[in-house]
Amino acid sequence: TVLMEQEACEKICSCCSHYSGAKALSGLALGGDIYMCMSVTSPLSLLSDLLPPGVCNLLNPAAIYANNEISLADVEIYGFDYDYTLAQYSNLLHSMIFNTARDILIEQFKYPERLGKYDYIPGFAIRGLHYDVQKSLLMKIDAFHYVQLGTAYRGLKPVPDEEVIELYGGTQHIPLYQMSDFYGKGPSLKQFMDIFSLPEMTLLSSVIDYFINHGIEFDQVHLYKDISDAIRDVHVKGVMYKWIEKDMERYILHGDEIYAVLNRLVNHKKKLFLITNSPFSFVDKGMKHMVGKNWRDLFDMVIVQADKPNFFTDRRKPFRKLDDKGSLQWDKINQLEKGKIYKEGNLFDFLRLTGWRGSKVLYFGDHLYSDLADLMLRHGWRTGAIVPELETEIRIINTEQYMHSLTWQQALTGLLERMQMYQDAESKQVLLEWMKERQEIRSLTKNLFNPQFGSIFRTFHNPTYFSRRLVRFSDIYMASISCLLNYDVNFTFYPRRTPLQHEAPLWMDQLCTGCMKTPFLEEMVHIR
Repeated sequence: TVLMEQEACEKICSCCSHYSGAKALSGLALGGDIYMCMSVTSPLSLLSDLLPPGVCNLLNPAAIYANNEISLADVEIYGFDYDYTLAQYSNLLHSMIFNTARDILIEQFKYPERLGKYDYIPGFAIRGLHYDVQKSLLMKIDAFHYVQLGTAYRGLKPVPDEEVIELYGGTQHIPLYQMSDFYGKGPSLKQFMDIFSLPEMTLLSSVIDYFINHGIEFDQVHLYKDISDAIRDVHVKGVMYKWIEKDMERYILHGDEIYAVLNRLVNHKKKLFLITNSPFSFVDKGMKHMVGKNWRDLFDMVIVQADKPNFFTDRRKPFRKLDDKGSLQWDKINQLEKGKIYKEGNLFDFLRLTGWRGSKVLYFGDHLYSDLADLMLRHGWRTGAIVPELETEIRIINTEQYMHSLTWQQALTGLLERMQMYQDAESKQVLLEWMKERQEIRSLTKNLFNPQFGSIFRTFHNPTYFSRRLVRFSDIYMASISCLLNYDVNFTFYPRRTPLQHEAPLWMDQLCTGCMKTPFLEEMVHIR
């Protein structure tokens, strides 16, 4: 017996004719019986009806995405970080950092020699993960401080969802006081926001894996500190710099486009400056490789070994001048001269000596905390985040598999929301099967990005903790500085008005809000 009026059934069928999937295609559970939807034809053809025309062509990896409205015509001064901003590095560097830090653990910290059998695992970790030092858990947390189940790892193995919930007192939620301070470091949780942290997370997981597999007891705090120190030594002692300097063609990407960006800005009368934590000799060789021997002529200010983020908050360190060979000078700095190289210093003296304040300054960096947060929140500069992972993620989003998975996942969510009032036995069974199918599709979608942790921007549906910070601390974000070549120097970026939940009462309205965020770059190709 059909327990719904024919008219109501026809409305449901009208809706369901746009869906594909096991239950939507075979029928809907309505009050105890299955009412067959005769308007359904084939899964793929109906699924394609849900997708806006040409949707997969709208997302371009070379686009710049706006969190806040910003007109480049108002920007007079462009500032840059160096590592992973001007200089983009190949993934080969991660293996070198991992192997060297692993050997430091064995040779200097006297860790077991059999750790030498562990190699770097490309694609194991993603940026933005949190590590609970006391529980030895590496995990992905969303913008609301909830652990995404299925993304918690101890060592190289996933921790069952039930155990994760038990470890946090019967909840997936991590309290604010445990999460982090302004720079992502809490009393027991550390957030890995640096691209250089990918080998650190993998080494941490590998060492824990070895200790667990061999029944070796270890102090979690000591282990975390030892690995952090080993990774730090790779950077501080200059080992990494030597690798890159010896084979720049192998390690540095997009060098020719960096020259094009800087030269274009200078030709349009923009002032340029560089603030980096790297030493002068390393930056000098890298910039000569990418831009040419006269690279310093493009910059009004060059500041090295700046000690960010302390550079932005600490007034104590004065600027020191370096000569052309990188040797320290002793004279007091009363002005910042074009073409000169400066070391250390602080932002307060920088602002006083240059007068470069407010929204006429746009600074680019890859680290949301160390590079961008203070500049935006404390000093009112405009900020641009460099997110190299964006290119890969957009290419995945543009695949037919992703679009179909996301569309059907949204369809199932809508069905569950609308049909949950039917509580008879058969309807409950259908709802359970829909829930199971939805969970399977969510897992499949996650695996398209990274089998362990998924996308750096989303949990199953919420923004990640990383994503929320990206929106908070950057006006615009892009995969590479070279994306600037796609836009006129007076271009205005307008963030798309995406609906708040109360502004989009129909769940289908939110199906592809993100797809319309990209400018039509094919119309602007003449700029490059």
